[in-house]
Formats: sequence, structure tokens, C-alpha cells
Amino acid sequence: MANEKLKAVVLAAGKGTRLHSKDSDAPKVMRTACGKPLLWFVLETLSFIEKKDTIIVVGYKKDDVIGAFGDYPHAVQEEQLGTGHAVMAAAGHLSEFGGSVLVCYGDMPAITRERYEGLFREHFEQGNDCTILTGESESGLPYGRVIRDESGGFVEVVEEKDCTPGQLEIKELNSGVYMFRARPLLEALKKLKRDNSQGEYYLTDAPAIMRAGGAKIGIYRCDMGDEMVGVNTKEQLEQMETILRNR
Repeated sequence: MANEKLKAVVLAAGKGTRLHSKDSDAPKVMRTACGKPLLWFVLETLSFIEKKDTIIVVGYKKDDVIGAFGDYPHAVQEEQLGTGHAVMAAAGHLSEFGGSVLVCYGDMPAITRERYEGLFREHFEQGNDCTILTGESESGLPYGRVIRDESGGFVEVVEEKDCTPGQLEIKELNSGVYMFRARPLLEALKKLKRDNSQGEYYLTDAPAIMRAGGAKIGIYRCDMGDEMVGVNTKEQLEQMETILRNR
């Protein structure tokens, strides 16, 4: 793994409307837990990837994020048109890159270094074009369901809002964290469409697009528990404070 070329794209453009109060309208990733911004924990966990190779995608109140983490390269997502659109914003940083890219979230600080390293190992050892980090959680998370074929291979991810009643029964959740080979990822991003209930470009569609083109898609399934929790509400921020404090 040490010889593999690696970059990270950290999605940090969100507004976090449900976290706003009369006292603060800070970007979601700048909300604090244990006295530090959520994004700080994510970047600390990824510190084994060089800063110059860790791209932060900013958007809402971007100057606040850039001001706090200005020693990292950044890309700007001008409109909030979904996770796929956020990664498109970083495409310029990847256009000449021949290695693999971790895509993760600045509001999911509970994922551990060991989890990311396990994902990397699976990706490189299996020779995958894309590897999806999946798991189960008892936290009632509104995440996409992982659809597999009869032999257990990956078919697609269906976002919860687009699931049929039968698909909602599936326990395996998409964490939203992926490893991609950069070149197939950039090709798949060009094919994303917004024909879903949210009218957004879903990054979750990229693995299925790649699979249809003959790419090798792998799944790294783990018992993730609280690591899968992202911060979207004040209750989840309080939950994250507890998770991080008890580490």
C-alpha cells in the first residue's frame, strides 16, 4: 500500500441548515465537538495522506473553512447539487492523477484510521476500480441500501428516498465512503444524471455506471456501528460529542 499513489477528496461544502441557531450559522463541518471543528477530526484521521494530496471541497461560507484549514488545497462547489456534483468540483485536482482517490465526508468524524486503512487494503489487494465501505448501524440512519446480485456481487446503491418498500428492508447501508481509481471515476462523473427524487447528482450512482462499463466494483463490509454517524442535526452533534469523548 505504501507504493500506491493516493489522494483524498473531503466533502465539506454543506450548509447544515438543521444545525443553525440564532447564535450561529457556521458551515456544518465547522461545528465543534470536544472543542474542535468536525472537519479537524477527519483531517487528523487522514494525516497519513499528505496535505497536498487532501482536497477539501468547500461551498457554504467557504472562507470560514479555508481560513481554518488553508494549508490544504480546496475546490469550490458553487451550488449544492449533490455529492456527485461536489466531487465534480474537485475534478481539476484529479485530471492528471493516475492513482486512487478516497472520497469521504467532513461531517463524519467518528470513522477511524484503521477503517480507512482497511478500505485501502481491500481496494488495492483486490485490484478494484471502486471499493465501497458498507456496514450496519442501529442508529436508524437514512442511508442508501446496497443492492447485490444472487452471487453477492455489487449491483447498485439506492438512496433511501428512492427505495422500494422491499429495498428498505435491506440492512447493509452505504456509508458514503469510497475508494476510486481516479480515471474511471472521472469518466463516470460525466455520466451522472439528476433523475431522482432530490434532483441531484448522486455519487452513489457512479459505481453502478462504472460496473456497467466493465469496471471491477468491490465492497468492504464492516461492523461500523457509531462510525457511520454523520452530523446533520443538533441531536447528532450531541451524539458525536459523546462518541468522540469516549474514544
